[in-house]
Amino acid sequence: MNDDNKNIALIKRLHNIWNDCNLNDVENVYSNSFIVHWPTSWGGESEGIENIKQSIRETHDIFYEWNENILDLIVSGDRVVTRYLSSGIHSLSGNEIEFEEVSIYKIHNNKVVEQWCFGDEGMLESQIKPIKSQ
Repeated sequence: MNDDNKNIALIKRLHNIWNDCNLNDVENVYSNSFIVHWPTSWGGESEGIENIKQSIRETHDIFYEWNENILDLIVSGDRVVTRYLSSGIHSLSGNEIEFEEVSIYKIHNNKVVEQWCFGDEGMLESQIKPIKSQ
């Protein structure tokens, strides 16, 4: 398997970890020195395996049936970009949510070492707010 195919398989596995909340597979995909750059309102920069596990757990606590459906995947050398549709049910409001995200991943030694994540925060926020009754 060439490097592009390995990187594609790795990132698909990463999205499956998020979909299934499979914390046992995190060390197989993320580097121990992993760094993620979230939007500021999502917590900003975070480092390490334990923090990414906590983020996955929290996402599944806040959004039932969390799912990331890859819409586009682009690979170039040690970088992979995915555009994906994230969806779930907000645990507090009961509202179904669906919004697009884009992530850029840097890969080294067959593990993700860094990620930059961008999401449609406005769309997410508008869907979380309770629906007012007429």
